[in-house]
Amino acid sequence: MASRLRELVGRAMIDPDFVIELQQRPETVLARYELSDDEREAILAALVRLTRTPPRQREQALRSVLLRRLAT
Repeated sequence: MASRLRELVGRAMIDPDFVIELQQRPETVLARYELSDDEREAILAALVRLTRTPPRQREQALRSVLLRRLAT
């Protein structure tokens, strides 16, 4: 399943529209990926934390969180 997480993170790195969609409709986007419960929860938690990040910094912050998650 890690390969699906890598795919999601890779797409988030290069596709700003994907990042916007992930922020706006996370359940819909995550349903396209075979993620473990732990991976899904980590991404959803990161999205919740992003609501406290200034809008102009959210895309970069999300990418950073996703990369850290992939590295662990």
